[in-house]
This record gives sequence, structure tokens and C-alpha cells, in this order.
Amino acid sequence: MICKGFKMKLYPGMEKEYEKRHNQLWPEMKDMIHEYGGKNYSIYLDPETDVLYGYIEIEDEEKWAQSADTKINRKWWDFMADIMETNEDNSPVSKDLNLVFHLD
Repeated sequence: MICKGFKMKLYPGMEKEYEKRHNQLWPEMKDMIHEYGGKNYSIYLDPETDVLYGYIEIEDEEKWAQSADTKINRKWWDFMADIMETNEDNSPVSKDLNLVFHLD
């Protein structure tokens, strides 16, 4: 299993809406995440900075990268684009984080 950490950024005042949308995550989106090898997925919010910190375990980097091009993922990006920083294709602006410590 590959552990990935990353960060994204919400627009100010969008914390509750972001949480609401994720609490109502579409079943097709959940299925896609699992189908492309994602497990144990969590997202944390720093309310002082509106920065989101994500953690996911994946089976394979290449397989996971392919999930970005699925129809359901593109639909999700479009759905979320009004509440967070995004790229031109509506993908979230995301920066991978380097693992500096892990303890099992």
C-alpha cells in the first residue's frame, strides 16, 4: 500500500458546504475511488487557513492517476469548483506532501 498526503485550499467561508458535500458523497464516486485502488481516505481542515489536508492509501500510482480521467471524477470536480481553488480543468489545486514520519 502506498500512503499519500496532499493539501488543497477552500475559498473562505466554504467549510460547512465542503463538509456537507462530502457527507453526501455520491455512491458512484465512492465506488470509483475503491475501483482505482483508494482506501482509508481522510481529509482534514485547518479552519485558520482554509487549507485541507488529505490522506489516502492507494494500491498503485499509475492506476490511481487514471481515476482523474473518469467521467464521475470530472463531474465531482465540476461540482466542487465553486468552493475551492481549482485548475483550468476544475481539478483541485493540490500539492503532494512529503512523508517525514510514520509509526505503525
